[in-house]
Amino acid sequence: MAESGYTAGMADGPTETSHSEKSLSERIASFVAAIPEGLVASYGQVAAMAGNPRAARQVVRILNAWSTKRGLPWHRVVNREGRISLPRGGGYEEQRARLEAEGVEFGTDGRIDFRRFLWSGRRHGGEFRAGLSSAPGPE
Repeated sequence: MAESGYTAGMADGPTETSHSEKSLSERIASFVAAIPEGLVASYGQVAAMAGNPRAARQVVRILNAWSTKRGLPWHRVVNREGRISLPRGGGYEEQRARLEAEGVEFGTDGRIDFRRFLWSGRRHGGEFRAGLSSAPGPE
């Protein structure tokens, strides 16, 4: 998976300097790869973290094109409402099963509680932590 320097710095998550050195697509892939098991991010949040808050659709395209090739945890990205965007019978069940296997819980309305499971995008004391306070707003 060491394609185009892709894994550089991933153990520590994306770095600030990566914004100027990588393309938007590479930054998106780096942030998706850094989402810890048991947490989720929204498409818009990933786009904002990668430097372009209006690029949520590009996040979708990157996940579609690169998830298998680069082993991205595509299932950890959901829509701004905390819902899976894939249709039933078209990937919804697989995404939900993967998230539930990681401990992510769904409400009776099918939503993920962002207060509990949204990745902040930051590391604290060597650990990733969830929470809305330091995360860009989901979009």
